[in-house]
Amino acid sequence: MEEDLQYIPIEDFETLNGLKVQKINLSYQVFGKKLGTAPVILVNHALTGNSLVTGKNGWWSEIIGKEKSIDISKYSILCFNIPGNGFNEDNFDYNLDLNLGDIALLFIKALEKMKLPKLHAVIGGSIGGCLIWEMIALKNDLASLIIPVAADWKSNDWLIANTFLQDRILKNSKDPVSDARIHAMTFYRSPKSFNTRFNRTKSLDKKMYNVESWLSHHGVKLRQRFSLESYIFMNRLLSSTDITRDGQTFENKISKINSSIHVISIDSDIFFLPEEDQETVSIARKNNLDIKNHIINSIHGHDAFLIETKQISDIFTKIF
Repeated sequence: MEEDLQYIPIEDFETLNGLKVQKINLSYQVFGKKLGTAPVILVNHALTGNSLVTGKNGWWSEIIGKEKSIDISKYSILCFNIPGNGFNEDNFDYNLDLNLGDIALLFIKALEKMKLPKLHAVIGGSIGGCLIWEMIALKNDLASLIIPVAADWKSNDWLIANTFLQDRILKNSKDPVSDARIHAMTFYRSPKSFNTRFNRTKSLDKKMYNVESWLSHHGVKLRQRFSLESYIFMNRLLSSTDITRDGQTFENKISKINSSIHVISIDSDIFFLPEEDQETVSIARKNNLDIKNHIINSIHGHDAFLIETKQISDIFTKIF
């Protein structure tokens, strides 16, 4: 079955900094139409996500599927696992000095090896959206449609501060994965989301606030399926987001893109700020790019890209 996890070896890989890596095995899944028989949509997963994008346990199955806004009866859906995300990996070297641009280069090389010169669309949320910016900075004609969701082309000081604290928690806590996840959930959501959902209520035995119980549950849940090495590595990749790391300006990097770009922002996102997206869109328009900014209205903050499936589906339906 196409949905089964498949592997593609990228041999003699050279990073953007010139580091030579003998081989990296990229794993991926394909959903919908067989590759080569329909337009291809690449979906980049989020930090603790993976290639299981649709189906019974798919993290975006309300958006991608039969007769969904991204219809798998019309498209081939391709999703790579970011190396280091811990999803059925064999002997990955977590000490490799890779940045998010290197992951983008790996994905591009895999697409070339799979003889997929131009995609119909690339979609990604959070770090998956950051990865889209990294990919189009390296390959301007990557896809007809470019759709980063709740993401940015650079790690700003706020993002660096949060990933710095995440790294400290992961390296110093007695229960690192759980504690880092609890911290992360406080900026993946918003104050209003927490206050509306929990309203200072307590558990039945009155020993814990329900918000504490909920955060603890998410911490334990991630610890059960995500390794400490993966979390540290993926967090480092997120903090490395920067398409201008080689000294070229943002304007320079995007000047030759002729794709339609659809930046999707969340009005309550306190992780990737909507005003930063507005500035990006403004700069891109001044450079004659075909770019639009779609806004998801939600109280739920950054995680609204996983929660507000109706709004996202409506936006995708308009785009496609």
